[in-house]
Amino acid sequence: MAAKKIVLAYSGGLDTSVILKWLKDELGYEVICYAADLGQAEELTGLEEKAMNTGASKIYIEDLREEFVRDYVFPAYRADVAYEGLYLLGTTLGRPLIAKKLVEIAAKEKADTVAHGATGKGNDQVRFELTFWALNPKIKVVAPWKMDEWTLRSRDKMIDYARKHKIPVPVTKKKPYSMDRNLLHISFEGGILEDLWNAPTEDMFVLSVSPEKAPNKPTETVISFKDGDPVAVDGESLSPANLLAKLNELGGKNGVGRIDIVENRFVGMKSRGVYETPGGTIMKIAHRAIEQITMDREVMHLRDELMPRYATMVYNGFWFAPEREALQTLIDHSQIGVTGDIRVKLYKGNCTVTGRRAEKSLYNPEIATFSEDEVYNQKDASGFIKLNALRLKMQKQMGK
Repeated sequence: MAAKKIVLAYSGGLDTSVILKWLKDELGYEVICYAADLGQAEELTGLEEKAMNTGASKIYIEDLREEFVRDYVFPAYRADVAYEGLYLLGTTLGRPLIAKKLVEIAAKEKADTVAHGATGKGNDQVRFELTFWALNPKIKVVAPWKMDEWTLRSRDKMIDYARKHKIPVPVTKKKPYSMDRNLLHISFEGGILEDLWNAPTEDMFVLSVSPEKAPNKPTETVISFKDGDPVAVDGESLSPANLLAKLNELGGKNGVGRIDIVENRFVGMKSRGVYETPGGTIMKIAHRAIEQITMDREVMHLRDELMPRYATMVYNGFWFAPEREALQTLIDHSQIGVTGDIRVKLYKGNCTVTGRRAEKSLYNPEIATFSEDEVYNQKDASGFIKLNALRLKMQKQMGK
């Protein structure tokens, strides 16, 4: 009797390498691996050979960089998104896309089960599994970290298991923090970072130089937007993935986009993360700047009120939920006409807006001027203020 097929979300890192071997040897599955290229760069080198040598019957490696940026990063950044005010959702936005593709491969391979390497403590388990069941309510999910049969419940045990089975892994006991990379960011968690008093070491960072070592001369660049999405850098039209890669390069060499935060996970605990998001940081700042001159005040304020709800939905794994899709429709409508150019200056970790222009700008210098003008009658402000003060006067007069 042939072994049952299972499709594993595979990165080639410590967890999924060990899980691949464990699923085959301990649970008797035929393991088909799926690796999504979201911009991990050299991390994908040799992945096919490694998966096959570790026991996979087949591996799919798919370049999803354009789809990732176009259909996940850009829609979220139209919302001016930031979870708890700081986290720009680098890992978060990649998970629903990977899970979606896993479901598709399972259907293609006639497998009724998928697997992932996320732990029972983190957010990724929720993001993966909510997406699996939103797209295929009948699919079965194997998550070893949540199974009684799984005994490798520490990084050290997993490293020992990998060595025993001659599985090469990039993690060592000396550097046990975990990393997750895609075109939007790279994250670092665990290990030495679990002590909140430990500063991240400089050799940890990958995408950016430290602000102290950044060039002494600032870099200026112009980002062009159309209906809320960036479409060009310095006049050069670029695809979504190539544009983000260009901004990563510019931001990284100027030390832009590093943050060190303690965030609230969906499962209830607080967790520390160190993130590098150079291109995303520039994109967010520039996007906000073009909105300032092209977006109606009340529409902007409404979107801003909804943004924390949107960010939390996405962070918690509800990308394919009806409430996110409904809110996305409102956000996308708000971005019609958010078109123009923003000039930013990048200097030693800072990204500063230095210029704004738009063909259909709502900013009118004839009205905003402090010089004498014939457009705005300042006497009109008296009645405006009196009407707004009416309820305040009544409150005071009633002694409340």
